[in-house]
Amino acid sequence: MTTETETGQGYETPMGVAWEFDYDVSVESVQALYEKAKNLQWNVTTDIDWDREVDPARPILEGEGFGFSQMPLFQRLSKAQQDALRAHSAAYRISQFLHGEQGALMTAATLSHSVPDYEAKLYSATQTMDEARHVEVFQKYLDKLAIVYPMTPALKELIDATLKSGHWVKIAIGMNIVVEGIAMGAFHNMIRVTGCDLLRDITVLTMRDEARHVAFGNLYVGQAISKMHPDDREDAADFALAALGVMAPALMGSSGPRSENDRGGDSRSGSGRDDPAFIQVLVNSEIDPRDFAKGIREATDAGISLEPRGGTVRILHDLVLPALSRVGLITDRTREILKERSIEPNADTSVLERLEKVD
Repeated sequence: MTTETETGQGYETPMGVAWEFDYDVSVESVQALYEKAKNLQWNVTTDIDWDREVDPARPILEGEGFGFSQMPLFQRLSKAQQDALRAHSAAYRISQFLHGEQGALMTAATLSHSVPDYEAKLYSATQTMDEARHVEVFQKYLDKLAIVYPMTPALKELIDATLKSGHWVKIAIGMNIVVEGIAMGAFHNMIRVTGCDLLRDITVLTMRDEARHVAFGNLYVGQAISKMHPDDREDAADFALAALGVMAPALMGSSGPRSENDRGGDSRSGSGRDDPAFIQVLVNSEIDPRDFAKGIREATDAGISLEPRGGTVRILHDLVLPALSRVGLITDRTREILKERSIEPNADTSVLERLEKVD
């Protein structure tokens, strides 16, 4: 049953509760993550200088880090339109961080009562606190921008599917491997291209937490998957494949150019026809969405990449696919499906492991 309120939505989930009365630690690596999480807690109120102003005249996303700047259409816009598109695109992207962190807050809380091991419950409790802090910090930053864009349909679809999946392994796959992996890469890329010192400080602290969350997905989910019956493992692999299909339609065989470099479609390079929030970005920037769609096609036909440059991480290729491969979720069967969709599963975890080491 789904319930609607004036500002939100609720629904029932099939998640179970797992008591654990053996309080001995059995997964030392997860216990170590719990200890690390305790030591690295930070306070949004006292550890960030909120007195700093966010200058609306200074781009939040600078230079070639703003992918749309490669479009011939962008060069034809007036300076006022260019500045507005930069500002509203940044607010749109950061709004998705806010909404995604609320989703992560709910999934982490669900993990704390559904994972079967004592130390995993303790760790999940620290992740729940992390996610609450992330919601708070992005809400406070967006207050300075004085605008919050709605959640993208793709991000909500995946988090809803994750919460409704009915098994803690799928919840951890959907959030700790897919969404958190995308988030970690998006934060890394944001740090490289933002011109706002306040946003950079926020993102550095948040990314430090995300690295732990992705590591948990590797250490704990990987162990669980290795013990699964082959049929259950294939079911989990199907869930991971579906998650990729939601978050990266272009890579999974859907039509229309898309960017792979952000969380939940928050800066998709397509026309935005399936995302009312991005259409509102264009309207607020005084750009006709139909003209923007034509500009996307123009850039694509000219072989112009709309990916942000400057050493950015290719999130799906460098992070998500290696993470899924590492825990055994790219099976022989799903590998062939990916190849049929012209995706070569990347098992090189070097970039992933480098970002996981952020302290």
